[in-house]
Amino acid sequence: MKVHHQLFAFILLIIPVLSMGQSVDDAKKWYLEGDFTQAKPVFEAEYRVNPNNAQLNLWLGVISLAESDYQKAQQYLEFASLKNIQESYLQLGQLYTKMYRFADAEKEFTRYEKANRRNKQALALLNPYKEYADKLKRLINRTEDVQIIDSIVVPKSDFLSVYKLSASAGSLQPVSGFFRDQPNNNQVLFLNERQDKIYYPQDDSISGSNLYTMEKLLDSFGNEKRLSESINQEGNQAYPFVMPDGLTIYFSSTGHGSLGGYDLFVTRYNLATNSYLTPNQLNMPFNSPFNDYMMAIDEEKGIGWFASDRFQPKDSVCVYTFVPSPEVVLLENEDASYLANRARISSIKESWKPDIDYSALLQRSHKTTAPQKTTQKKDFTFVINDEKTYYTLTDFKNATARSLFSQAINLKTRLNQQEKDLSEKRRQIAGSSNSSALSASILNLEKETENLFREIESLELRARNEEIRNSF
Repeated sequence: MKVHHQLFAFILLIIPVLSMGQSVDDAKKWYLEGDFTQAKPVFEAEYRVNPNNAQLNLWLGVISLAESDYQKAQQYLEFASLKNIQESYLQLGQLYTKMYRFADAEKEFTRYEKANRRNKQALALLNPYKEYADKLKRLINRTEDVQIIDSIVVPKSDFLSVYKLSASAGSLQPVSGFFRDQPNNNQVLFLNERQDKIYYPQDDSISGSNLYTMEKLLDSFGNEKRLSESINQEGNQAYPFVMPDGLTIYFSSTGHGSLGGYDLFVTRYNLATNSYLTPNQLNMPFNSPFNDYMMAIDEEKGIGWFASDRFQPKDSVCVYTFVPSPEVVLLENEDASYLANRARISSIKESWKPDIDYSALLQRSHKTTAPQKTTQKKDFTFVINDEKTYYTLTDFKNATARSLFSQAINLKTRLNQQEKDLSEKRRQIAGSSNSSALSASILNLEKETENLFREIESLELRARNEEIRNSF
């Protein structure tokens, strides 16, 4: 009886090994088809038995790289590279590029190039990797001098909990929380301070997701509008945040020349053309070869946030807190490794300046502020009717009316300057013995001033009529 038990135990031990020998061939097929989910457990089981198999290390390295498990990918691919597996040179070079280890990446690319010097098809695969590495090296030289206060790693499903915005900055919430019929996919909706305008992504089966806006009409939101083509191009547009001026918008996109996945962009609304300007891609360290998204800036607190999954596990994201700057200031340093570390955000404290109380800034960033009554900003006073008076361009509900009044504002600036010039010339003519030339100049200015005044009146009348006709 004891012999039978031992024989049965032996059979149980060898069955997995025998079946594994058959399954590895299936796993190779799945791997070549890009079905890493099925291939991975088979390769991992075989690896436990044979960890020194160079080809297995390559396969697991490629799968780990695709799954953003960079620590394991490095371990597997470096072993395969030591064993002279040619494809590992290419894959390891790609990994080193993402790690900003450009010298190491170049060594792997050179090894690949030498091993395939007579294989044009293989060399064609190398060119995009080398071009991408060169592009990243150039961008690192434009790394901004940004003070990162804090970083916190959270589940992707809960990353908005880190954003402690003041009421004056508006609010962020899941799209699925606002539109009940939307799937819970971590997409984000922005609601402005006055809570009468929203910005959000919406899937398009052909071009990806695009950004839209809606305005509050009485007790509900409506009048959906797709943002202009300068924003909504090929790829996915998402994670909008609009500054209190109502014109500046940050968003993330997988298009617009993204470095990889989502990148952060900023643009402004052009009132004269009723469209957004061409978006600008933010510099490093805001952007990276990974997914970087959800830029938000709280002017009241003087604090900003953005999220990135750089070097994070698959379901996690790191939210960085930083000090916004009114202008772009690039790092000035000839040390390539220092620039790479700042671009990668290897150390938060490395970005700090002396004599700044970062603990106070950090405390402020974590504080949840209650809504405060603020004095309404008044750029001008423009009566629409007996019940409505506008004080800023953002008060306009109708885009055409807003554009017309913006033109009137620009002409008023010209009118004020011409009136100053006219006063100066009248002062000059009073003390001049030869006034004929000045008199002609004054007459021309008076005529131009009168024409400007009439044009401004016309634009204001048209703006008022457009607003009343389309917004009430």
